[in-house]
Amino acid sequence: MLIVVLLCTTLMFSQKVKVTKGDFKNLKGITAYNLEFDYSNLSIPKYKSEEEFLEDKMSKRDEKDPESGEKFKESWFADRENRYEPKFIESFNKRFDDGDVKAGKDIGAAYTMKVHTTLMYAGYNVGVVRQNSKIEVTISVYKTGEQNNVIFAADYTKVEGSGAMGYDFDSGYRISEAYAKLAKEVAKNIQKKAK
Repeated sequence: MLIVVLLCTTLMFSQKVKVTKGDFKNLKGITAYNLEFDYSNLSIPKYKSEEEFLEDKMSKRDEKDPESGEKFKESWFADRENRYEPKFIESFNKRFDDGDVKAGKDIGAAYTMKVHTTLMYAGYNVGVVRQNSKIEVTISVYKTGEQNNVIFAADYTKVEGSGAMGYDFDSGYRISEAYAKLAKEVAKNIQKKAK
C-alpha cells in the first residue's frame, strides 16, 4: 500500500510548468482557442535527431519483417493527427463542462494556442518491464494571425503517459495518454490562474 501511495505521489508531482512569457492572467476572458500543433525540431532521448531515431527503429523492424519499418514510420507520423491531437482536444474540452472555454482546430477563434512538442519519448512495455512515455511541450497563445505577438508562453516538462493497469503495449497509445495529461494540466492551470 505504501508503494502505491508513493507511486501516486511521484506521478502527481512529476510534470512541471514554467511560464516563460506573460502570465496565466493574460488568458482571462478567452473563451475559444484555435489549436495549432507543431512537431518541428523534435528531440528524441538517446538520438541525435528524429531522423536517426526513425532509421534505427525502421532497420530493426525490417530485419524481422521486411516492410514493417516503413509501416512504423507511417504510424509514427499518422498518430499525431489521428491520436495525439484528438486526445489533447478531447481532454482539454471535457475539463470545461459548461463549455465556457473550448479548443479545436480551425474553429475560427480570436486566439490561437500553439502546442509545440519539443521532446517525445515513446517508452516501452514488454510485459514484465515497462516505462511510461514522456513529452515536453511549449504552449504559446497569441491573437490569431499575429504569431509574433505572443501574450503567453509556458514550458511543460516531464509529462508522462501510460495506460490503465499497464495495458499499454502500443507506443502510440502511451504517447496519446501523455497528451491527455498535458491538456488536463493546461486546462487546470487556466481554470485556477486565469482570473
